[in-house]
Amino acid sequence: MADAAVESPVSAGEHPREFERLWRGFMTARATLGLVLLVLQGSILLLSPQPMGLPFLICLAYFAITLTLRLTGKPQHLASRFDAQWLRTVGVDVFTFGVLQVIQGHSINYTPLLALPVLVVSILGTPLHAMASAAGITLLLLGLAVWAWVQTAGDFASFLLQAALTGAGCFAISFIASQMATRLASVELRARRSQLAAAVQQEVNQLVIDSLSEGILVVTRSGVVPLANPAALALLGAANPNDLDLRRHPAWQTLLNFVATSFERPPSRPVRVDIDHPGQPVRQLLVRAQLTHTQDIDAQDLCVVFMQDQRELEARIRSEKLMSMGRMSAAVAHEIRNPLAAITQANALLSEDLNDPAQQRLAQMVQQNARRLDSIVQDVLHLVRVPGPSSPDPHIELNETVQRIGRDWSSQNHCEDVLTLTPARQPVHVPFDSEHMRRVLLNLLDNALRYASAQPGSIQIAVEPPHPSGQASAARVTVWSDGAALEPTVERHLFEPFFSSESRSSGLGLYICRELCESHQATIGYARNLRPVTGQPVSGNEFSVRFGPVASQPTQP
Repeated sequence: MADAAVESPVSAGEHPREFERLWRGFMTARATLGLVLLVLQGSILLLSPQPMGLPFLICLAYFAITLTLRLTGKPQHLASRFDAQWLRTVGVDVFTFGVLQVIQGHSINYTPLLALPVLVVSILGTPLHAMASAAGITLLLLGLAVWAWVQTAGDFASFLLQAALTGAGCFAISFIASQMATRLASVELRARRSQLAAAVQQEVNQLVIDSLSEGILVVTRSGVVPLANPAALALLGAANPNDLDLRRHPAWQTLLNFVATSFERPPSRPVRVDIDHPGQPVRQLLVRAQLTHTQDIDAQDLCVVFMQDQRELEARIRSEKLMSMGRMSAAVAHEIRNPLAAITQANALLSEDLNDPAQQRLAQMVQQNARRLDSIVQDVLHLVRVPGPSSPDPHIELNETVQRIGRDWSSQNHCEDVLTLTPARQPVHVPFDSEHMRRVLLNLLDNALRYASAQPGSIQIAVEPPHPSGQASAARVTVWSDGAALEPTVERHLFEPFFSSESRSSGLGLYICRELCESHQATIGYARNLRPVTGQPVSGNEFSVRFGPVASQPTQP
């Protein structure tokens, strides 16, 4: 049975739809033939002077069997051994046509109908089954020829020759039909595999296009967009991605003009296009286009538009340049540390012997700038390698640590009224190094002081305990200030190295904060949030550090 399944020209597992179509086609043909025979025998029964009721009953039974199989049967292959499926199809046909030939052979020749079971076996079975059925039909034809010769006492050679020719035709039908079925099955299998490969390739291409940061649009000559990836929708500010038409929105008019020009003569270099939505900043895009040419006269040409945010592209290029300069600066920083330490020490020794207030102010200026240079050198060195924690398993009590750092910072910067501390009502233990926490909070507080107002409560630090459900990773500390909102281009690159909106800043502070947080399985983020200031909700910039999970609370010595 396994061999027969392998040799089958049509496999129901590989070609379910095609096999069902063939099976139902043959069953419909058999039922139609049964109806024709039934009408023929009914006509003979009514018009013949000596009617015979047996052929009519045989045709009625054949029509009932074939119609029932067509309506209730399920498509299946002919088994390698004779079973009920063979009897309901081939067996019924051979028996019906053979009996009718025996009964009415002198008036009607039913032998051509025996080609139908041969054709059914050739299509629904294996080539071996087809040849076997042709041989069986040939033997049946020879038997019918002998029967006709006995009944009519005619020329035996003519009966034998007619049976032999009909049998040869059955062999030819079985061979040709079997070869055609095998060929069609092979072609369909290759077509299905090609369709599957094309579908997989299309899905992969769609995933790649959707993940690209570059916007991609496919536009027709009329301005309709049948395809756009998420990056293109974001750059265009499209609210409804299912109905994109560049003609319907005034902000897209410049892009529509670019597409119309590209169909005539695509530009060789990227072109700047401005997308100006009312009430929103103007988006400056760099766009380039390529045309799709098809040989089909009924298919329309399409314009594929590639879009990039010019500001983001310039920021990325600037960041890459600064990163390259930063790597070089790290090597220079190592060489600066020793001379800088010597300058600081010499200035301290000189200031001990200075009595003139003017000279003391000069020495103090040297000391302040030396400290500033040392801070910049430390930032550059921390960019190359973030130091590890001071202890193997650092844990801190967040309330006490934040209050100590906040008091020290406010005292040094004379911001006692500006800073507001809000500790949690319960002790909060987090896995973080105390010195690293000090660096993170001092950097965030310095940034907040640079942009916040001088009003009381304009800078706020809050400690949030873990969620009551027991999620220790929800413990947070937030630093809020009432500064102005950040521009979107600045917000996207907040935690990148050497990115700063100020010329005097190195752009390393927030990047080092992020590296320190990640080294302790914590995350740092930015959001625009409301906080109460003098009893009124005020919108401001909030940086939050979310700590990682705590395996167990540290024991107190």
